[in-house]
Amino acid sequence: MKVITDEKKIDEFLNRGVIINILPTKEDFKKLLMSGKRIRIYIGFDATADTLHLSHAKNIMLLEEFRKLGHEAILLFGDFTARIGDPSDQIGTRKILSVKEILQNVKNWKIQIKNLMDFNNKENPPRVLFNSKWLAKMTMEEVLELASHITVGQMIERDMFQKRMRDGKYIFLHEFLYPLMQGYDSVVMEVDAELCGTDQTFNALMGRTLLRKLKNKEKFIVIINLMENPKTGELMSKSKGTGVFLNTTPIKMFGAIMAQPDEMIEILFINCTRISKEEIKKIIKQGPFEAKKKVAKEITKIIFSEKEAKEAEKDFSNTFQKKEIPKKMEEIKFKVGELLSEVLVKNKVLFSKGEWRRLVFGNAIHDLSKNKTILDVDFRISEDLTLKIGKKRFLKLKIVKK
Repeated sequence: MKVITDEKKIDEFLNRGVIINILPTKEDFKKLLMSGKRIRIYIGFDATADTLHLSHAKNIMLLEEFRKLGHEAILLFGDFTARIGDPSDQIGTRKILSVKEILQNVKNWKIQIKNLMDFNNKENPPRVLFNSKWLAKMTMEEVLELASHITVGQMIERDMFQKRMRDGKYIFLHEFLYPLMQGYDSVVMEVDAELCGTDQTFNALMGRTLLRKLKNKEKFIVIINLMENPKTGELMSKSKGTGVFLNTTPIKMFGAIMAQPDEMIEILFINCTRISKEEIKKIIKQGPFEAKKKVAKEITKIIFSEKEAKEAEKDFSNTFQKKEIPKKMEEIKFKVGELLSEVLVKNKVLFSKGEWRRLVFGNAIHDLSKNKTILDVDFRISEDLTLKIGKKRFLKLKIVKK
């Protein structure tokens, strides 16, 4: 595939606002893209949860931009590094996942991202790799040789490790090995560039160091934002269960985006759509409600399809603007006597019992079958229910028939 060196196209995504820094310099990276050389660029994800969210989606969309320019794009699933889990956003040690859990997560992710990259492209398809292919085969001798290139002082510089030590918390040896293993990914794949979030910069720099020492090769680091709420500082996080997730239906995704605070509208437009910045400004001037509907429809179209996005918009209009109960609802099964909280958490309607308690105490769980609000945190189900959770979520609960 011919490499595209159109400066206008390159500047469109380099300056859109998704990329916040490029190491060693943005100017040198742009020169590389303009040179006509085909580069190898990757982004990695550890399969530590069963779903991705919109902040991951925007990273994959950016990788697709490079692929469309004719470059070799690699999507790396960290199926081996996920067994440790990156401690970057963790005050305590992560739970070590089983191989079975990780492989199931990867299977789920492949379904969720199928529309974000052209995996069926015959000329230049994205490559999908797994780092267990090389990390699982390393001998103790090879691990020791790799570790000999990095000092303890370099590892301790990591801000999260510094925080742990200040707080008197443990740092386990396998957590020190995580940046080393992720850095080694760059060496094995011999990449020219890596896309990473700000929380992964330390690991990406580790890869840059190892690649220079072991292969005498330089690597650019393209640092991407984390879609932070500008007022609260809250991030979308797969480990904390916060954000708009991809393991959902078009209707639920549309509603989840509509439920985002107004200050997230421009951030969602910039990161998760390819509508021009000039057009975004015009849309936002129409007011937050209309702007949010437009961004919800556009993102739902990208993740799913245009047809499903239109159906989701229509459902939202009927349900929340016309105050109708939707004809189609998510349906889950239960056994008589089960705790409603456990049924909702088990079926991933809610993330935790803590979320359930907050909703109950906030008078946000409504039994539409009897037109009453559920106020008992230990409510047990004895019959079919139609629930409204908060302002924008509806579902039916049906008894399992013997």
